[in-house]
Amino acid sequence: MAGDDSNSDNRQLDSIERSSEVLFGLIMVLTFTGSLRISGGDHDSVDRILLAALGCNFAWGVIDAVMYLMAILSERSHNLLLLRRVRVADSEQGRRLINDAMSPDLASVVTETEVEAIRRRFIQLPEAAGRARLRFSDYRAAAGVFLLVFLSTFPVVLPFVFISRPGLALRASNVVAIIMLFLTGYAYGKYAGYRPLRVGFWMVLVGIAMVGLTIVLGG
Repeated sequence: MAGDDSNSDNRQLDSIERSSEVLFGLIMVLTFTGSLRISGGDHDSVDRILLAALGCNFAWGVIDAVMYLMAILSERSHNLLLLRRVRVADSEQGRRLINDAMSPDLASVVTETEVEAIRRRFIQLPEAAGRARLRFSDYRAAAGVFLLVFLSTFPVVLPFVFISRPGLALRASNVVAIIMLFLTGYAYGKYAGYRPLRVGFWMVLVGIAMVGLTIVLGG
């Protein structure tokens, strides 16, 4: 919320964001490998499908990274606008602007005295010049988004590289995918304060259901 976005210089993806990116990449590649069972493909079709899976995850990794940068820039621009509006507003309107920018949970525990202290801090900050800009750390984080989506493809694809029998490779790939889904859910549950094992199992079920729905709908 703050107009001073120095903390955003060091912003990194949290566990939930990382889990979401990995889950997205897994679902994308599982959609392709799942189609192998339906088509009963030979080696040529396996190669084509795996190449398509890699290409798809590469493209979506790029798109996700760009969307991440757009979200960061939009948030930073909004914060800068909020800072400028608070600085020119009277005390009552300034407090109202700050309250409106808070989440309901945060606003419910912050007192009027604390809001006024924030407003005064905004006024004391140096005048922000120009427009919000992206920083090197933002591009680094976006590269992390791309890598999470794209590299999550490889563990699921590797069995097809080292196992010559498509059926056996598919079963090995499914085992790897289930393990990765479980670990993703485990990390998510641990970060969010839920039971990690339970969330891990639910993540496997949800991931399989989403992949199945995508395949049925022709995705």
